Amino acid sequence: MWTPLTLTLFGAISLIAGLIGFLWARTQGQTRIAQLENQKTMIETQLNERIQQLTEQRARASELEEKLELLRSNYHTLDIEHKRQQESQQNQTEYYQAQIKELKEARESLTKDFENIANKIFEEKGKTFTSTSKESIDVLLKPFREQIEGFQKRINEVHESSVRGNSNLTAELQKVLDVGLKMSAEANNLTSALKGDSQQRGAWGEAQLERTLEMGGLQPDAHYEKQSSFRDAEGKFKQTDYLIKLPDNKQIIIDSKVSLVAYDKAVSADTQEAYNAAMVEHVKAVKRHIDDLAIKDYTNVIGMRSPSFVLMFMPIEPAYIEALKHNKELFEYGYRKNIVLVSHTTLIPILRTVSNLWMMDKSTNEAREISERAGEIFNQVCVVAERLEKLGKSLGTVSNHYNSTVTALAGQQGLYGKVDRFNQLSVKVSKELPDMTHLHADHETERLALVAEALPEPENKDSLDEDEQGKPI
Repeated sequence: MWTPLTLTLFGAISLIAGLIGFLWARTQGQTRIAQLENQKTMIETQLNERIQQLTEQRARASELEEKLELLRSNYHTLDIEHKRQQESQQNQTEYYQAQIKELKEARESLTKDFENIANKIFEEKGKTFTSTSKESIDVLLKPFREQIEGFQKRINEVHESSVRGNSNLTAELQKVLDVGLKMSAEANNLTSALKGDSQQRGAWGEAQLERTLEMGGLQPDAHYEKQSSFRDAEGKFKQTDYLIKLPDNKQIIIDSKVSLVAYDKAVSADTQEAYNAAMVEHVKAVKRHIDDLAIKDYTNVIGMRSPSFVLMFMPIEPAYIEALKHNKELFEYGYRKNIVLVSHTTLIPILRTVSNLWMMDKSTNEAREISERAGEIFNQVCVVAERLEKLGKSLGTVSNHYNSTVTALAGQQGLYGKVDRFNQLSVKVSKELPDMTHLHADHETERLALVAEALPEPENKDSLDEDEQGKPI
């Protein structure tokens, strides 16, 4: 039987046990809540890190998209330039071919006409010309023949120049196509150059600039010089990295020794803060080099006919782009000091323009030379025609003297009639008097005169008359 005391004790014990269980459960719940709070904090931290990484990746993707768009724009510019070069080359080729065709036709026509004249002279007067007359004709036509041969040689040279122009254009296109294949090798060379000493970096920068000059269509010595030396008004020695030659003895200076050590640090940076600090240092290095070039004042040295600016070449395209992105006033800063920042992409159009200027200058000189040679040949033709006219008059005079002598010898009152009686009286006569006939050369003289009259008077007739003196006719 349960007594009240027993029941009371049992109830108290149960109450104490329940209280102990409640307290234990509460303690366990608080511990679990603390664990969950810690897990929540860790998850939130990881989530924030993932969000930051995603933001950085998106920013990097945006930069890559901008660079890709810039490359596409550069490719489009090069494609337009390529098409324009093709069209210009085609126009020049057609122009040269038309000139060659006209000059060949003129040469053939002149050669044919004078061959006909010479042949007629030799055929119709062959029986009466002595060996001396034939030698005189050879001497007369020899200068003209030499002029024709020289003219033909020049035509062939112009044609070969046109063919070489087409070959050069094909080679330039192949160079542009090879750029993509060389990107991997250039990246390895870039890494080696950035990690090398200053001399190695300078040599690598000059090699990149020289490759860009060649891609721009320029040739060493003919279109540019390396490390040219000058002195300023105070007698101080100055040396340029590269000197681009322009027609009319003008020049453009290109410098290639900008430091890229800070940019190497930016590329190797592990954090955004380190990258930003390195880029600030990179911009400062570019500015220092701009200031150094401005102090050197290359454009005012003795013997220099350069525009009022110097091109500062940055051999690494991303270094050029990133510097301008981090300091948008950097280009204007250099321009105010007459220093123009250029990279491979921006320098190529300038070099193409220089190459086109040289091609135009060469075409102009060749056209001028062809014009001068054509004028010389025309003047020589006039000289030959004048000599033919004089030769015709001389032939007419000789023919008149000959006919007068024939009349005096075989005419009605000539010597033939007076000595014919001797043939009948002398037994020692063993020969007969030949038949003597008059020559009718008047019409030949008139034809030679017509040839000379058909040609206009040369502009420098006085100088030709002086050259004519002392030459055999």
